[in-house]
Amino acid sequence: MPKAVWNGAVIAESDKTIVVEGNHYFPPDSLNHEYFATSDRHTRCWWKGTASYYDVVVDGRVNHAAAWYYPDPMQKATEIRDYVAFWGGVQVS
Repeated sequence: MPKAVWNGAVIAESDKTIVVEGNHYFPPDSLNHEYFATSDRHTRCWWKGTASYYDVVVDGRVNHAAAWYYPDPMQKATEIRDYVAFWGGVQVS
């Protein structure tokens, strides 16, 4: 089962991830929400739309904008609406 780990904590785990462009997108209910804080960062993908970000916070350490999701994706990406993917040192295995 895919899981996302950072700073020794399992921050997400699910057997229902969706892989897009090599990234596992985790369903919202698979997140350990205690490790997530809203970020002000936003980026734009030409086919998925505008991404919003979370900071990942574990034991007082902050990994800024290490998780992203599409709250209002474009039509071609509706299957990943609100699903969360990771980068910035978060290990997904």
